[in-house]
Amino acid sequence: MTSKKILVTGGAGYIGAHTVVELYTNGYSPVVIDNFSKSDRTLLEGIEKITGIPVVFYEGDCADKEFLKRVFKKEGKFDGVMHFAAYKSVGESVEQPIMYYRNNLDSLLTLLEVMKEQRVNNLIFSSSCTVYGEPDTIPVDEQAPFKKAESPYGATKQMCEQILEDVVKADQNLNVISLRYFNPIGAHPSAMLGELPIDKPNNLVPYITQTAAGIREKLVIFGDDYDTSDGTCIRDFIHIVDLAAAHVKAIDKLSEAGENKGYQYYNLGTGRGVSVLQLVKEFIEVAGIKLNYEMGPRRAGDVVKTYANPTKAKNDLNWSAQYTAKDALRDAWAWEKKISTSRK
Repeated sequence: MTSKKILVTGGAGYIGAHTVVELYTNGYSPVVIDNFSKSDRTLLEGIEKITGIPVVFYEGDCADKEFLKRVFKKEGKFDGVMHFAAYKSVGESVEQPIMYYRNNLDSLLTLLEVMKEQRVNNLIFSSSCTVYGEPDTIPVDEQAPFKKAESPYGATKQMCEQILEDVVKADQNLNVISLRYFNPIGAHPSAMLGELPIDKPNNLVPYITQTAAGIREKLVIFGDDYDTSDGTCIRDFIHIVDLAAAHVKAIDKLSEAGENKGYQYYNLGTGRGVSVLQLVKEFIEVAGIKLNYEMGPRRAGDVVKTYANPTKAKNDLNWSAQYTAKDALRDAWAWEKKISTSRK
């Protein structure tokens, strides 16, 4: 029996690469495409070191329809697609909104066109908790309304989910699960795979680890005057391996025989809110080192407080987070020390 073949767009990125490892581990055959605009070939090498399997890879852009058609033609029938290819920095999206709308919407629309032409009906979409905006109720469950997005990045995720819902209504053969990530952090426990920002990090944990490694002079925490216990934003930090494992559960669900699955969506988080300052202090404890950090002004686009109610994913996907934030910080620091050594 041949294993099911899954196309993974953006599979050389942080979340995509960890998910490729989980797909291999669970008997799937992933095929990766990436254009390296926000990723690095190093992560493909990491996948191969962990799994011992050469990655089937095509370099190109998801918004390039002819490129996608060539990949589909070369590989034959895919059993499903996981779509990670998107820009994902809140701050950058505020500065460059047109780039974000163009890339994140065009890549999804083009992919959906090619999937329909090739009669591929199962899609896992990489969404975000930013679709909820500044939520009214904490923890956030899937019934929370989409409020005005706090950033163009969040708006693109709202728009993409609306597109998917509309397309599923129009095409009874299409099955889609949108996974709404909270804040993925950490690295593979092997230290062979982790977050590898291009240029200056846009996410908190790689900035923490690069500061600890001496690559950055200091960490600036954006805002200490929010209405929270210590004045800093509160987030739901989830280990990247837990997040990746949820994608396998989701494609398993779409692969089950039976009636049309339609459009479904799930929060992926731990259910625990951790402040930015608390996370920094937990890193100092885990790493056993001093960290040069200071408080700075608020950053445009940030919500004050959000963390998940992950009950629906537990009930429907049989998934829940297994790792703690401290586990993620330990693994992120092991990865940073490894890559920092290789840079010297």
